[in-house]
Amino acid sequence: MTGAGMSAESGIPTFRDARTGYWARFDPMQLASEQGFRADPGGVWRWYAERRQGVRAAQPNAGHLALGAFAQRHPGRLTVITQNVDDLHQRAGNSDAIRLHGDILLDLWLDECPRRGVGRPCDTAWAGAGEPPVCGECGNRLRPGVVWFGENLPLAALTAAEQAADQCEVMLVVGTSGAVWPAAGLAARARGAGAWVAIVNPDASEIDSDAHQLVRGTAAGALPALFDGW
Repeated sequence: MTGAGMSAESGIPTFRDARTGYWARFDPMQLASEQGFRADPGGVWRWYAERRQGVRAAQPNAGHLALGAFAQRHPGRLTVITQNVDDLHQRAGNSDAIRLHGDILLDLWLDECPRRGVGRPCDTAWAGAGEPPVCGECGNRLRPGVVWFGENLPLAALTAAEQAADQCEVMLVVGTSGAVWPAAGLAARARGAGAWVAIVNPDASEIDSDAHQLVRGTAAGALPALFDGW
């Protein structure tokens, strides 16, 4: 399971670092909630557009590549669960990574289509120009496909992550503060089901007590060595 620290060495800022994290500089309720988006759709859309540019420019680091290479060498043995909304795991070779918090490069509609009815969304290709783009048929606005504060995790992703935690023999937790639930509970869940748990992080996390072993290092620094020879 990976968190924001997994992608930090690729140049994607974390959220909770006291000095450089997004929430040290921005109000999360303005930029990462439905209420904030509705209050300032243009400003929030532009902020996410800048973040998307950063994700597209970033490259998988040595940690991503180590996980991807292991998965290629041993098909079916590794499940990647990530809290990250970038696509670096996918580009590194873990195309089936479980994305708990969504996909920042994906567009979704903000509301149900008022004309077509519940469960019959407009095609996102119908969106015209604008910040955010608007459906030319019903006026609905696009939003980024990430999970905002106050929203539930995608049920399919959460179920798959819980099943992986229940069934794994080893859980490696990389680069997460352990402050965001329900993702933070997966390490304890795995340990309770009999898995051996290791946490890779340069700093202490809120779930260190769930680990059998702590590895004080970064993703790019530690994972290539951990997976060397496997």
